[in-house]
Formats: sequence, structure tokens, C-alpha cells
Amino acid sequence: MLELEDVHFYYGRIHALQGVSLKVPAGRVVCLIGSNGAGKSTTLMAVSGVHAIARGAVRFEGRPIHGLPPDQIVRLGISQVPEGRRIFPLLTVLENLEMGAYLRRDAGEVERDLDQVYSLFPVLHERRRQRGGTLSGGEQQMLAIGRALMARPRLLLLDEPSLGLAPMLVEAIFGALGRIREQGTGIFLVEQNAHVALGFADWVYVMETGRIVMDGPPEELRRSPAVREAYLGE
Repeated sequence: MLELEDVHFYYGRIHALQGVSLKVPAGRVVCLIGSNGAGKSTTLMAVSGVHAIARGAVRFEGRPIHGLPPDQIVRLGISQVPEGRRIFPLLTVLENLEMGAYLRRDAGEVERDLDQVYSLFPVLHERRRQRGGTLSGGEQQMLAIGRALMARPRLLLLDEPSLGLAPMLVEAIFGALGRIREQGTGIFLVEQNAHVALGFADWVYVMETGRIVMDGPPEELRRSPAVREAYLGE
């Protein structure tokens, strides 16, 4: 579904992505783990069109998408849940969700998708008239995911969805993501919590200083002494 081939990106003179290549098969969950500053969020921004890559290729369902503006990438079927949620704090929960469907013109289907988001996150229905900025951190994360789903993506990009959340909320968020996966949506996940990532993903890539240094199925990476020491605290 998604393929990055030899992707390079620079922040000024800083070579932030140094030949990144990876794949996300259709309907699967692929996770990118690494330390702070490794280039994980930059990789997602390159996919969503926020960062224009210096060279290499980003393909979605076989079509090159590098160079396209973000709104066209959303139209093709990719939505991103950014790090820090970045909801609209002065808009209501309902208005935030409607913003996720801004590019759509199928009003009847939008209503159906809204009901599905409420089914996935019942608390959003309860608070639909409440301003987004008054929600708890976990509720805001649910809202950010729901907003992305309102674009009806075939591939969902998630940047640190567990960041700053209590363990019970992390479990609830990843339970919902599991149901999203069951519906056939592909997920490309950036996650610093390696325990959570290895328990959820079908395939894991490890990034260090802008390079992919290791990849494999979660059970294989769990046996790696380097992964266990650097990311699992063992």
C-alpha cells in the first residue's frame, strides 16, 4: 500500500532522513520505533506531504505521491493523527470531527462515518457539544483519531498516540485501533513505547539518526539484545 524508497530530507544542513526505505502492506499495522530525534515524525510528515523530500520516492498504491500537496494526499486516502493531537480547542467535538470530512461531498456517508466514530469512542458522542480544549488528554487523542477517520482513509498515520497517557487510556486507544485494523484500514504507527508497539504491530522498523537500522516481525525483534537494551529497558 505504502512504499518509501531511498527517501532523503534535510532541515537546512541537517540530513534528517538518510535513505529511508520501508513498506506498509495493505490492511496491516507497521510500526516505526526509535529514540527522540531519530526522524520518526519527519518520516510521517514526508508521507503526508508536509515535508517535501530532497530525493527518493514515496508511493501509495503504486502511485508516486511525493511532491503532491497534503490535501491531495488526503483525497487519495491517507490521513494523519499528529503528535500532540492538535485538535481545534475552540471548536466543539462535533465541529472538530466535521473538519476531518472537510474535503468530502458525500453528506449521507459522512453522517454514517460520524456514527461509526461515536461507536468507536462513545465519550465523543457524550461530549459532542463540548469544546475540544476542555477534554482530557485521552479524550483529545480519541478526537484526533476520530477526526482523521472522518476523511475515510485507507491508510492511517499515527504519531505517538500513547504519549502522555495513563496505561488504562493507552489500552483503550489501542483497543480502538485494533477495531480500525479489523475494518481493513492500514496503519503506519510511530511509537516511542516499544512495549506497546511490539504488542500491536505486524512488522516493526527501528530508526536511528535518520536511518532504518533493523526491521522484522515483533517476536523477532523482542529477541534482539540491542532492541531489548535500547527500547525495552532489559
